[in-house]
Amino acid sequence: MSIKDSFFLERDKTVLVVIDVQEKLCVAMHDDVLKKLVKNIGILLESTAELNIPVLVTEQYVKGLGATLPELKEKAAAASCYEKMAFSSCGSAEFVDALKSTGRTQVIITGMETHVCVLQTVIELREAGFVVHVVKDAVMSRSKQNWQTAVQAMTLAGAVPTCTESVLFQLLKVAGTDEFKKLSKLVR
Repeated sequence: MSIKDSFFLERDKTVLVVIDVQEKLCVAMHDDVLKKLVKNIGILLESTAELNIPVLVTEQYVKGLGATLPELKEKAAAASCYEKMAFSSCGSAEFVDALKSTGRTQVIITGMETHVCVLQTVIELREAGFVVHVVKDAVMSRSKQNWQTAVQAMTLAGAVPTCTESVLFQLLKVAGTDEFKKLSKLVR
């Protein structure tokens, strides 16, 4: 695999995964960081909808942690949602089947908590051969140290650390198109 194949996202190879951004879990998060996370995941959800990129959403133990935040659920209305008990999203056979059925090989990861469910999902996806891009400004933990440690671990496992704007502009590829004009406004 070339460097470009690892580091450049291709819209026909990509799927967006939103991990466990749930109501009761969000209450435990730092408010300013949570607002940025929700904004950035929202940008990615709007962008993937416009670009016809599949989205998969997971929810950890809904009975205890509640559903996905309403503002994200609304933007991910067309997405499939998978409840899970395992921390890794790959612990859900339905999630794994849905991911494989997309035929996509590149996975954009967002969600929480970075050092638990996100980390375990990324390691299992890497083990399964997926190219994984972790959107650093769209994943979070209750503590910055846990977030930093998990990002380092995922990078060591071969995941590509990235940010919301990098993902957007890699998927767009060029300026001047109608898609560019519409979606670039999301990050201004």
